[in-house]
Amino acid sequence: QLVESGGGLVQPGGSLRLSCTASKSVPSYYYMGWYRQTPGKQRELVAAFAYGGRTNYRNSVKGRFTISRDSAKNTVYLQMNSLKPEDTGVYYCNANGPRDYWGQGTQVTVSS
Repeated sequence: QLVESGGGLVQPGGSLRLSCTASKSVPSYYYMGWYRQTPGKQRELVAAFAYGGRTNYRNSVKGRFTISRDSAKNTVYLQMNSLKPEDTGVYYCNANGPRDYWGQGTQVTVSS
């Protein structure tokens, strides 16, 4: 029900934009967000929409990443700028509500 795209290999300092399109089975009132996971670590929140239209960001990405959405397209984006090697990981789209929906994940690798 969530399909991600936009991952890839990028050099440090570069940019990527991830996209996540939700099917109509995902309720529109669910809070959308992005998580990432690296080997041996738990999945961690990167950015997400929250109650009242607020956005939450992981401290390490503030000022570099921006989450946005196009409601008409049921799509959420994650614009990632000034990428660092520590941003490497598998990025997952999430729809949070009474039940969680997860995308299949997209690999982001930041390396020279």
